Amino acid sequence: MTVDQAKLEESLFATVGDLGAATSMAAALVGHKTGLYQAMAGSGPMTSEQLAQATGTRERYVREWLNNQAAGGYVDHDPLAGSYTLPDERAMILADPDSPVYLAGGFDMLAAIWSSVDRIEEAFGTGEGVGWHEHHPRLFSGTEAFFRPGYRAHLVSEWIPALDGVEQKLVDGARVADVGCGHGASTILMARAYPNSTFTGVDYHEPSIGAARTAAADAGIADRATFEVADAAGLPGGPYDLVCFFDALHDLGDPVGAARQARQALAAEGTVMLVEPAAGDQVQDNLNPVGRLYYGASIFLCTPNSLSQDVGLGLGAQAGEARLNEVMGEAGFSRFRRAAETPVNMVLEARP
Repeated sequence: MTVDQAKLEESLFATVGDLGAATSMAAALVGHKTGLYQAMAGSGPMTSEQLAQATGTRERYVREWLNNQAAGGYVDHDPLAGSYTLPDERAMILADPDSPVYLAGGFDMLAAIWSSVDRIEEAFGTGEGVGWHEHHPRLFSGTEAFFRPGYRAHLVSEWIPALDGVEQKLVDGARVADVGCGHGASTILMARAYPNSTFTGVDYHEPSIGAARTAAADAGIADRATFEVADAAGLPGGPYDLVCFFDALHDLGDPVGAARQARQALAAEGTVMLVEPAAGDQVQDNLNPVGRLYYGASIFLCTPNSLSQDVGLGLGAQAGEARLNEVMGEAGFSRFRRAAETPVNMVLEARP
């Protein structure tokens, strides 16, 4: 081997940085669960003693946590005062669940991924799938918490209005199916916004359906938002004016079959809305921080789940618009377009 010393040092420091980031994400989860971020938000400079007192935690642990957070740039450190400050911009990301850029919910997803490392390592050798239901329960609540802020910020205000003629149908009264609804965050957001319409969320994961039913009851909309245990191939009811797949189609073993089932369940002039991870059509288009996150999630969650089901297409989280167009075309859709997008999602409209 011929080793370029400068490249070696660059690679070494990059790897050390990733190790630091990985351990800091575990620390971030602890900070999220113990309320440290929430206590710092809007409070100005705090010492480790003050933060420990405010959160009922032990100062020695809090001090080490703060130093880790300062080393990563999550909090600012004033060495003269011995204090730490959570900037308002960071607080939006880490402490405010109503913020459109809130990401702390994703920390539970990471914990679930680490819990599945041994199982996924085994699957690399056998080629077998690992179903969504086989992961640590942190995954289910973490997934909802990760995606819900984006849905809250964009679904009703931007994505639905971008679809051709759909918003007026929902205002007047339409039937909607949400396939792969998980804990029902997307279903409930729509049901709140369009009281004249009815919504059916389906998911094969029974505990998630139970959580969705509870959430709908708590929101006072159980009369128009119902949830059923079913897979995508067994979409109940219909005809539907709108069938939605929120970050779900690529997870399915048979996305073509699921899309075909959705087409059959559509009313005349019905619409399918696909919300998928932002991705280009070529690998090189996705070699960026967003692509890195989604390829990583796809290794542990999306692709194994698909491979655990019939057909096992393994579409992956970074399939891209062109590949998704092919899937919908195979399912019988003739009209397909990108209706909206965010830095992390693309919203695709398909019609027969």
